[in-house]
Amino acid sequence: MSTRAWFNRLRRAVVRALLFRIVFGERSRDGAALPSTRISPSTCIEHPEGLHLADDVFIGHFNFIEARAGVHIATGVQITNYVSIVSHSSHRSVRVMGHDYAHAAPDRRPGFVFAPVHIDAFCFIGPHSVIEAGTRLGKGCLVQSHSRVRGEFADFSVIAGSPALVVGDTRNGDLALLAAHPEWRERYQAWAGAQAERPAAPEG
Repeated sequence: MSTRAWFNRLRRAVVRALLFRIVFGERSRDGAALPSTRISPSTCIEHPEGLHLADDVFIGHFNFIEARAGVHIATGVQITNYVSIVSHSSHRSVRVMGHDYAHAAPDRRPGFVFAPVHIDAFCFIGPHSVIEAGTRLGKGCLVQSHSRVRGEFADFSVIAGSPALVVGDTRNGDLALLAAHPEWRERYQAWAGAQAERPAAPEG
């Protein structure tokens, strides 16, 4: 192996160990241990005091979470890569107010959105998606990649598009999988509740 190739491999290994290796263990806002929660070092979190995390959460590489108005992420949520979650939106106000925007109080900015985001248990957020201020995802939702999500979505929604719409129900796949592996049905019902066995409309 050439010296250059050896150096490049070494450099990648060091960068991966320092910037991209995801390890188990975080703490909640109140200091409680979250031993099964993992957050990539490459994820940027602004206003971390507003981030409310449960345990068993996975947040992958190159995500952006802006939590000034509050971002609530429940147990079992998986946030993949290149996802943005924001709790405010200012672009309308900036266009209307111009340079005066920076000197006005938030409640005096026309079109300014400042609202918490709630992501309920066992949701999955696909790559390159945006979760906008004020969004609430019910439990068991799946956000497909490249989606722009705004608003409230019921439990078990499959969400896709820009703007995102409900295109299916995650229980269709879940119940088929549980039929093949009935030993996991009790665990599934424990978090999914009474809705777990409700017949779901066909996807698509």
